[in-house]
Amino acid sequence: MPVPEGGTAMRWRTGTRSENVEDRRGIPGGSAGGLGILGIVIVVVLALVVGVDPIQLLEGTDLSSASPAQQSQLSREQQDLLADNATLVLGDSEKTWAVIFEDQLGRTYTKPKLVLFTGSVDSACGYASAAVGPFYCPGDQKVYLDLDFFYELDRTYGSPGDFAQAYVITHEIGHHVQNQLGTSRYVDKKSRQVSETEANTLSVALELQADCYAGVWANRAQYQDLVLEKGDLEEALTAANAIGDDTLQKEAQGYVVPDSFTHGTSAERVEWFRKGMDSGQVSACASPLLPAVA
Repeated sequence: MPVPEGGTAMRWRTGTRSENVEDRRGIPGGSAGGLGILGIVIVVVLALVVGVDPIQLLEGTDLSSASPAQQSQLSREQQDLLADNATLVLGDSEKTWAVIFEDQLGRTYTKPKLVLFTGSVDSACGYASAAVGPFYCPGDQKVYLDLDFFYELDRTYGSPGDFAQAYVITHEIGHHVQNQLGTSRYVDKKSRQVSETEANTLSVALELQADCYAGVWANRAQYQDLVLEKGDLEEALTAANAIGDDTLQKEAQGYVVPDSFTHGTSAERVEWFRKGMDSGQVSACASPLLPAVA
């Protein structure tokens, strides 16, 4: 795989590509339902012809899709390779979490969707640019990913490799698991009742638990489809370490403000991923602040 450069390549025994993928790459605004520039022009012209206020016809329309699509730093071939790997990770996570839910929780797992976009995107959680990084939206149960993030993960944070990418995706799927188990709603409700500092602490706990769930996936996946090569685990740990709040704040401003943390320190992120990886158990991801099942 040409991008990211370096790193190792995990292997699949019987890789299953998920069909729960929405490819919005190259669509301005990443909108699945916007009119686009041409559509808006047509509506305005028709409105003027029939004597209707164009604003009335455009009311409620997603105008963000009228903006031009951001140019990717990757070639189409590079994007397609990364996208293919993402569909394999998603497909494996679907099988793995279905087994975990049934065996450990006695529940049925509902599969999320993965939305691939370029530059910016519309979601049930609002309009977002790629600058926010990969994210999960509980409102539509979708994981949103601009593949250029993997370019940045490699070039900016020094975390190349397929398993580093898998960690990022399965962390977001960890948030979907939290949504399924009621943990996200628990934190949302609790956060409204406490101070900003305490709310940040809850946010950190939520993110670390998602790291733990990524580890649970990795533990179980290696007994199903995934073959981990030497160095794969280090890729995930390097990625977790690189995007800790303390590391990012120190790089950005030269100092650290613990009260403003929202995702946890590098050491904490590594610790919680290892906790899930070593145990393979959802119950191991509970903390004094956060139950595994709310």
